[in-house]
Amino acid sequence: MDERADSAVHRRIGWVARRTGNRRIRGPSTLFERSSAGLKGDLLPGGGEMSDQPGRVPHMGRKSLFDHEALAVLLLRQNGVITRGQARDCGMSRHALEHRVRVGGPWQPLLPGVYMTNTGTPTGLERLQAALLYAGPGSVITGPAALALNHIRARQILVVDVLIPRERKRRSLDFVRVHRTSRIPGSLFRMGEVSYVLPARAVADTVGGLRDISQVRAIVAEGVQRGRVQVPQLADELARGPVQGSARFRRVLAEVAEGVRSAAEGDLRSLIKRERLPEPMYNARLYTGDSFIAMPDAWWPDAEVAVEIESRQWHLSPGDWDATLARDARMSARGIIVLHFSPGRLRTEPAAVASEIKSALEAGHQRGRLGIRAVAC
Repeated sequence: MDERADSAVHRRIGWVARRTGNRRIRGPSTLFERSSAGLKGDLLPGGGEMSDQPGRVPHMGRKSLFDHEALAVLLLRQNGVITRGQARDCGMSRHALEHRVRVGGPWQPLLPGVYMTNTGTPTGLERLQAALLYAGPGSVITGPAALALNHIRARQILVVDVLIPRERKRRSLDFVRVHRTSRIPGSLFRMGEVSYVLPARAVADTVGGLRDISQVRAIVAEGVQRGRVQVPQLADELARGPVQGSARFRRVLAEVAEGVRSAAEGDLRSLIKRERLPEPMYNARLYTGDSFIAMPDAWWPDAEVAVEIESRQWHLSPGDWDATLARDARMSARGIIVLHFSPGRLRTEPAAVASEIKSALEAGHQRGRLGIRAVAC
């Protein structure tokens, strides 16, 4: 580091060390955006608080002899969260620490031996940091929190799932759920001092505890559709992971391998099997000659009938709605029978949906061939 850069770093550290009491430590201000509830809007890198005037513990009448510079650097790196042992390593006495975490003091305990150096509500990032410090060296974030960090939508994040080495003894507590494992990943992602698993492991660990297959479908489809994870990567995690609790994950991967791309398409597939309807092609590309027509969610080539599952989420913008209308117009112009169902109707009116599909298949067989060519996805 050159002399100018080194001087700038030391001025920065000195600034932080002097800013005590109820001021925030300055850190990166970029919002770490998340679509899932529980992390959205609160993952702000940086953001711890220092306390007291430099070198003095208020009302104790003596100098506090600890390394303020080392403490400031540590808090910047760890998002304003620190352990008891780390504070002692910076030379902070037991009395000085107790003074900070007293009732009404400038610090607050988040977990046993883990403190947040401000008095506000912990942010998502502060909770993640605290969970890892509580779990100990070599621990890593997994589950829904790791999904969010990998830009995969997840259900509301109420707890932070953490993988720890199997030989370590640590219990789940408060907002931390500990998972002892012999499969600590060798490859990880990091956001500052927060380590988290790659997308495939995050998906596998999350769906392993779910009983609702629709939720499993939603998470798997979200990861695959967004391009965050590939089916072979998920299959590898399935093969390496525990057998217990993997049945739904295995079933959904089989659906995805057959072309099912979303939770709603998975519900349609289940309905078709349950009602003993002919098996369609999923997401087949339709052509007349070399001209592309559309790629419907389900396609029965013998009857030349298409089914589309229309979600409000997909039609949030005028452009999406226009694209849907154009696609339907191309299919209808060539005589294709197109049925539209909402995801909710697949769940609440399965018998009626099955009856409408049967009627459309019968009409398609009676109509005669249209010469549509289908290519599997």
